[in-house]
This record gives sequence, structure tokens and C-alpha cells, in this order.
Amino acid sequence: MESGPGIGRDRAIEHSSGHELRSSHRGETTPYSRRVADQELRQCLAAAGAVLIEGPRASGKTETARQMAQSEVFLDVDRRAKDMIAVDPRLVLEGSTPRLIDEWQTAPVIWNHVRRAVDARVGKGHFILTGSAVPPDDITRHTGAGRILRLRLRPMSLYELGYSTGQVSLSEVLAGQPVTSPSTDSSVQDLAELICVGGWPGHLGSSAEDAMRVNRSYIDDICRADIQRVDGVRRDSERVRRFLQSLARNVATCASLATIARDVSGPDQPSMTGHTARSYLTGLERLMVVEDQPPWATHLRSRSRLQVSAKRHFVDPSIAAAALGAGPSHLLRDFSWFGFLFESMVIRDLRVYAQALGARVYHYRDDTGLEVDAIVDAGSGRWAAFEIKLGLSRINEAARSLLKFADRVDTSRCGEPSVLGVIVERGYGYVRSDGVSVIPLAALGP
Repeated sequence: MESGPGIGRDRAIEHSSGHELRSSHRGETTPYSRRVADQELRQCLAAAGAVLIEGPRASGKTETARQMAQSEVFLDVDRRAKDMIAVDPRLVLEGSTPRLIDEWQTAPVIWNHVRRAVDARVGKGHFILTGSAVPPDDITRHTGAGRILRLRLRPMSLYELGYSTGQVSLSEVLAGQPVTSPSTDSSVQDLAELICVGGWPGHLGSSAEDAMRVNRSYIDDICRADIQRVDGVRRDSERVRRFLQSLARNVATCASLATIARDVSGPDQPSMTGHTARSYLTGLERLMVVEDQPPWATHLRSRSRLQVSAKRHFVDPSIAAAALGAGPSHLLRDFSWFGFLFESMVIRDLRVYAQALGARVYHYRDDTGLEVDAIVDAGSGRWAAFEIKLGLSRINEAARSLLKFADRVDTSRCGEPSVLGVIVERGYGYVRSDGVSVIPLAALGP
């Protein structure tokens, strides 16, 4: 590894049993909660000259990167670094490696200098870049191909938060292992609170009330400043808020942008065009606070036709709750919306676990109305299908839907599913007599 003088601090990484320790910006040492992405980051650093960790603000990118970094520079707050970039951007690349360059997108010129430095240096794992917004001009990033790997960091899953035992491993399920786990007991009140608090690392140790207050402030920041920051377009903050609220009301559905635009317009509001709605959604995508779930493209035996609409999701369901000012009591009074938010939380967790396996999470819907909430596709004929239900009384209905779906898929071309599973909020993990597995979310892990 190369080292040398540079902006920021060189530091040693400490370890303890159970938790890695990291130095905060003020110098004190506090516990670091391990992430599923930690191993992914190690693998990426071993494979490429640089790694870009992308994710929404407050998802823990910086602290995750600091577990591996040996020196660091924070471009969003380090005035000296900004001055040196204006003179010679290469100066901020100097330091022990891996070198963390935090919030790189605040100085996009640094991208090409990182690429050139990777080309010039021997070995792998020289830089870790983090970013909480995608620059509007992606041309600055295209030349990173083959040199800079991208790693998506989402808010923490229930397993990472310590609310899931992880006894039902997605990796083992995809490998064909039978589902089995002891009963997990969690109240609907606890589940509603978990949804409203969300998987944000900064909330660890905070009360639910304080966490939800921060989440509402997060919404305010998005509406007032963040969405303008990504593309420089000035927007009415209240209109952005109504757009977020409409997405929140339609979470885990295939609502079209036209539907969202009509909802934002309302009877007493000016109409929103499809073009404007698309620009709002693009801005939120660049902030990485929305992450729609794409449809699964597969081969069918039947004459049914696949639908191509994506499902609407925030990167964490707490954003939907905060956008509408909802707390746990609101969810308990509206079990229909509660169910959609529960589905969105499961999708968040599945994405975290699936990414570590090189898999992606889709949904299925055809023109007969048959739907499957989540398809985890790991490629090479390895896939699993899940229905997500809030309420144990809905397991039979979900199992019938999964079996009907499996009969339509042309398994001679895409392979047999590793599992057909119903993900519920609690209870035992087991395989039913019809072959459908029942998986409590409180036991699901990577």
C-alpha cells in the first residue's frame, strides 16, 4: 500500500469482540454495528482499485467505509481539501490506502483523478469513495468501468438491527435448504414502531419518539434543499412534499406516474404534468431515497402476459410514514396501509441479503391479476418466490397464489424455484405439506 502526506487523518483500525470500533469525526471511539455489506466491501477492495459506496444520506456509508480505510478526507466539510482541489485535485488522493474520499460528488472532478491514480498504481483497494447523491451528469462516472466497483448501502435490515435471529438464511434457502426455525414472538405494536423508526444507523440507542422526529426532519430537508441540490432545479417545497406523500400512499403498489401526478394535483391544486412528475421522481432517485422494484421477466407456460410496471418503494418504509406524519398508532388504525408498509420493509431486508449473494429482488404480475410480492433471482436458474403477508390467517391464501404462479412458470427454461415461501411477521419457520415454506421475518437473515 502507498502512503504519504495528505488532507485528513491517517489512523489505525481497532477491533473488539462482537463489534468493530471506529473513530468519530470528533475523535472519540464508539461501537460500530456490523453490516451485511462489510464483507461485500472487503471483496470489492480485493477485486478493484477503488470502490464507490452509494446510498441515501444517513444510511451509514461513511462509518462502514471507515472500518476499512486507513486515511480519510471529507470533501463536504473540509475547507482545506476544497482549496487544494481547486489547485490540484491529485493532492487529496495522497494518504495511506485504502483512502476514504467522503461525499465525492461535491467535487465531481475528483472522479477522473481517482481513475487515473488507479491505473498508475500497482495492486487493488486504493480508494473508497462515498456518495449520497448521484450527479446529474453521469458522464463523469462512465470511465470508472473496470476500475471502480459500486456497492449500494441501504438502511439496516432487521437482522443488522438485532431484531431478527437470522436462523432462516436467504443464502441457505436459495441453496435448497429446508426452512425451520423456533417460534419468534413480536407484537404488532413493536412491528409498527420498527417500521416508523426505520433502519437508520443513527437511531441506534435513540427513543422511538426522537427517531421519528429526525425522520420528519429528513423529509423537510428533502423538500427544502436536497432535491434541488442534485440537479439545480428550483421546486416548490410543498409540492415536493405532496409528491412524497402520494408515493407514501401508494407504497408497494404499481401506481403509475400519471396516478401520482393526479394525486399531487388534487382538486384545489394546479395540475402536474407527466414530465414534471418524472423530474420529481428522477430527483428522488438521485438522492437514493426511492428504489422501485422492477418486474421479473421470465418464460411462462401459460398464455398470460407479464406486466411491466415497477412497484413503488422508498429505500426504507420509515420515509413513507414520516412523509405522512404517521406514527405506530396510525398504522394500527389502518391495517391495509400497515400491510403495504410491512411488505416494503421486507423488500428492504431482502434487498440487503440478496445483494450480498449477487442476487436481485423483483416482483411478478400478469394480465390475469396474479401477483407475487418478491422474486429473488440469483441467476443460473437459482431463484425463489415469496408472498409477504401481515397476519398469519393469510398464509393459506398466499400459498395457493404461489402454487398457481409456479404452475405458470416454464421451469424447463428458468429452473425450479429453490423455495416458494410466505413471509409473515412472526411464528414458526416450517415447510407445509404442500411444499410451501412459512418464514417469520423475525428469523430471516442473510
